[in-house]
Amino acid sequence: MLGALSAGRLLLPSGAPESGGPPTPRAAGAGPRSGAGRPAAEGGPDGYRLRPMAGETSRSGPGASPPHPEVACTLSAGHREVFLTFDDGPHPRHTPEILRILRRHGARATFFVLGENAVAFPGLLQIIADEGHAVGNHTWSHPQLTTLPPGAVRSELGRTSSLIEDVLGSAPDLARAPYGAWDDPSLSICNDLGMSPVGWAVDSRDWTTPGAVAITDTVLDEVRPGAIVLSHDGGGERAQTVRALEWYLPRLLDDGFRPLRIEP
Repeated sequence: MLGALSAGRLLLPSGAPESGGPPTPRAAGAGPRSGAGRPAAEGGPDGYRLRPMAGETSRSGPGASPPHPEVACTLSAGHREVFLTFDDGPHPRHTPEILRILRRHGARATFFVLGENAVAFPGLLQIIADEGHAVGNHTWSHPQLTTLPPGAVRSELGRTSSLIEDVLGSAPDLARAPYGAWDDPSLSICNDLGMSPVGWAVDSRDWTTPGAVAITDTVLDEVRPGAIVLSHDGGGERAQTVRALEWYLPRLLDDGFRPLRIEP
């Protein structure tokens, strides 16, 4: 189990075209490709703390704004852990496909679910949890929280937490804002609801549907120990995301990375 995210709930800041087969091996020295062995996918040392990373953006694409300093983008770690996350599900086709790949490789991940999808597929929510993955709150209907009045923010987060608790027996303790956009009022509500905010250090950019090769290259180029990786199992056609995961996950394992769920 990982250590506590924080003594409280909010976190303090720290200083190609598509092909039919897997990508060809990358040139030596092109990104973090060293390491040996394939460690177990569970467990890990105590003392982890989610921390933001300087220079990361909280919203992808043009006009992206800096992340709020209390939002976690990485986990401080002395080993080669990596934290795969999937947003906008559960989806009746893509989520089971992703779960099968994770199961095959003994990997764990964190799924930030939308309430409007979870209420339609509660069985998938249960399967995610039963297979050892973490379930986080991604709001009910994916609005940008920073544009909403406090009551609407509380409804979006609270309604989803209540649904997750009804299905799984416990409320989530992690939340990710749509677009990564948090402000002080929304973070305060997140804290009131007993959740810690989570961002990302590596944006796979699968939401741009650039092709599985491009998604794979992005993850392998940018991954580093402790990184939280953003991908999506819902919110659109995610066949590229599934194929990319099939390619990059075994390469991460071969390089000694340990895909873990985010723990409170």
